[in-house]
Amino acid sequence: MALLPHLGFCEFLPCGLIVVYCIARGVSVHDIVVVGGGAIGCSVARSLAGKSTLDVAVVEKEHHLAAHQSGRNSGVLHPGFNYEPGSLKAEYATEGTRRMKAYAADEGVPIEEFGVVVVAKSDREERRLEVLQDQADQNGVETELIRGADAIAEHEHHADGQAALVAPEAASIDSQQYVYSLARDAMDRGVDFYTGTRVEAVWRRGDGFQLATSSGELRAQYVVNSAGLHADRVASEFGVGEDLQIVPFRGEYYEIVPEKREVCRSMIYPTPDPDLPFLGVHYTRRADDKVIVGPNAVLAFGREAYENTDFDLDDLAETLGYSGFRRLMADPKMLRVGWEELNKSYRKEMFVEAAQRLVPGVEARDFRKSYSGIRAQLVSSDGDLIKDPLFEHADSSTHVLNAVSPGLTCSLPFGDALSDAVLENFDATE
Repeated sequence: MALLPHLGFCEFLPCGLIVVYCIARGVSVHDIVVVGGGAIGCSVARSLAGKSTLDVAVVEKEHHLAAHQSGRNSGVLHPGFNYEPGSLKAEYATEGTRRMKAYAADEGVPIEEFGVVVVAKSDREERRLEVLQDQADQNGVETELIRGADAIAEHEHHADGQAALVAPEAASIDSQQYVYSLARDAMDRGVDFYTGTRVEAVWRRGDGFQLATSSGELRAQYVVNSAGLHADRVASEFGVGEDLQIVPFRGEYYEIVPEKREVCRSMIYPTPDPDLPFLGVHYTRRADDKVIVGPNAVLAFGREAYENTDFDLDDLAETLGYSGFRRLMADPKMLRVGWEELNKSYRKEMFVEAAQRLVPGVEARDFRKSYSGIRAQLVSSDGDLIKDPLFEHADSSTHVLNAVSPGLTCSLPFGDALSDAVLENFDATE
């Protein structure tokens, strides 16, 4: 391997996961450096190491992997009924669900195939379910459209609606253990991991790059940017994606108290609005048998502002000053939805009211505050939401600008497609 001497040690956590800490001494040299230790970063590193003899390393600014989007999510595998046929999302979600189930079974990652019940509360929503079922058929996803309260009760005893789309292939996976499993696979294939290592600057050096990090200096012939919430900022160092910006949206979850978990046997979703990127408050039974409710979707006042009292003034000023965000919020529907979501964040009764739309029998005392996550929503300067996975090449680098939901579900096929593109561009730049 091309790695020069460095200091490294491992911490074995009670759950059997491995955290790798590497502190560079001198200069560490690699063929490819992947920036970001989430699901996509670990997947592409694993894939690159499996397809080539190149020396690959992953750099992660946190001391733990999956500390942000990849670990702060519902853990749902979305089988692909909600995505436009022929789109990358549809392709990656259907393939990703199938492959992740097989991967979890092989590697012992906790997973439960609960299925999902998508509930319609009106004639308009019922017609939308018919459209979703048609999409599901085209995408090769198994669904059943049922009508009437009695039929819904056979699947979810406490859900309320006039019709529902049942998708039995939906599953719940432990997302953090999944990412660590990918990382172990990558390490077994020779990939080095530098955690607690923040990339602070990048500049061109000969036929590659020099990366100044909080742990020392790295050199690479090629850089793959999979930095999630900060991917646009990393890309800007390479002159890529300058007409795009990540706008952070916080999603907050409540947990149903243990004695009331029977209100949800699987997953209960509202009928999605095709004009909005966010699904709305829903119920998910996780692989650990907890039932979580959420998320809402409120503008975060910082890219890592996980509490509604957290502020990063520089991040907030960047968002509010971005022309694409202002154009996005000029849409009256987005403005109305934004206000409603903000209310759900600061007023528990509003959140509970949204949850009661699906399960009327729950009460405020059945909910206790849980975790939150932040979605890196890529927005164009025209105010358009970028919906499909997106990466762009530059000279000797590739940048994952958008790995938006269902990024976890898509991580295996997206990682493979990305590694193919990286290897092709790597050869072209030699």
